[in-house]
Amino acid sequence: MNFHFLDFFRSLNITLPNALFALCAAVVSYALMHGALILFRKRLAKLSEDRQHGTVAQILSKTLAHTGTLAIVATAILIGLSVLDLPEPWNTRLGHLWFFTLGIQIAMFLHRAVKIASRRYFLAHNQGAVDQQVTVAHTVVIWLLQTTVWVVFVLAMLSNLGINVTTFVASLGIGGVAIALAVQNILGDLFASMSIAVDKPFEVGDSITVNNFSGTVEHVGLKTTRVRGLGGEQIIIANAELLRNTVYNYRRMTTRRIQFTLRASPATSPQLAAKVPAMLGEIVRRRDKVRFDRAHLKTVDQNWIEYEIVYTMLDTSYDLYMDTQQAVNLEAMQMFADLGISTAPRPQHVLLQEAPRPGADVRGEEKAAANERVVVTPDTAEDGKASDTVSRYLKH
Repeated sequence: MNFHFLDFFRSLNITLPNALFALCAAVVSYALMHGALILFRKRLAKLSEDRQHGTVAQILSKTLAHTGTLAIVATAILIGLSVLDLPEPWNTRLGHLWFFTLGIQIAMFLHRAVKIASRRYFLAHNQGAVDQQVTVAHTVVIWLLQTTVWVVFVLAMLSNLGINVTTFVASLGIGGVAIALAVQNILGDLFASMSIAVDKPFEVGDSITVNNFSGTVEHVGLKTTRVRGLGGEQIIIANAELLRNTVYNYRRMTTRRIQFTLRASPATSPQLAAKVPAMLGEIVRRRDKVRFDRAHLKTVDQNWIEYEIVYTMLDTSYDLYMDTQQAVNLEAMQMFADLGISTAPRPQHVLLQEAPRPGADVRGEEKAAANERVVVTPDTAEDGKASDTVSRYLKH
């Protein structure tokens, strides 16, 4: 055995001085790499306290913390072998070993970094809390990214070994397209769920309005979102369909702007009409958690005069808004009553004329009736004859 081992070394043209030099190079490389790794971790620990570079430093520190001793030893041995002038095919095999060792170590670093970075991202965008939606999205994102890392590494390794992966990659592409077309709706809802989890247009417990329904979000799943409607029913909508529409999120309101109108009779005198905006402002200002914006006489026409009032609720509670609006309306009604302002529309005049008797010659009356309107009163005489009592009003 010793004889064959020595023959193997002689076939590689490795002399004893060369072997000792390679061994020294490997030992020195191991010491340098181990020391550099320790110093780098300490430097990253200091940078982690810096707010500007803290996030990246923490991710790098936690990623390098899982650097195994075996990886350092393997790299040191490869450095020692590299100083030797090895014949073919060992020199080529050494290159493959270099690619495999460094590639798998980089893949492991990326595998760890993806997990740490995605976890920090989801926790930061969920205000430190962990819910089912974040957990599911986190798991899916990590699985996709980590799978991509290892697929790329395997393909690169096969290519380095001289295997033609072009056909294999093309087959994967065609198969992926076929699968994507077959389950495009499911994949659309899946990616929409991930988008909801990452972008946070709404969360569980938010009150939203989408299309023709409103309700409170109860659950966001991988394919559908469940909303409890205002009538108590549960509304289930696909995530992709939900994101294709405009979503109104009322929970994130900080204030509520209210704009409404009040109408009064156009017969109101200008002196009374001028007093109303200021009095409406006083009515609104007396309410709690309200900021009065403006009140103006907006419209004047033959049917009514219209006041526009705008104020802002500093509390987004819908019940408080309705209580406030009700109180403002009641006080406005009382104010109109105190001022003697009517809220009834302009009265309509009914013009009546005596109906012509059958067979009567009305040609002489056409000119006189040009400015009159004929309305038959309810007290029409029997047998089709008009009543002797008919009211006559001229048009104004």
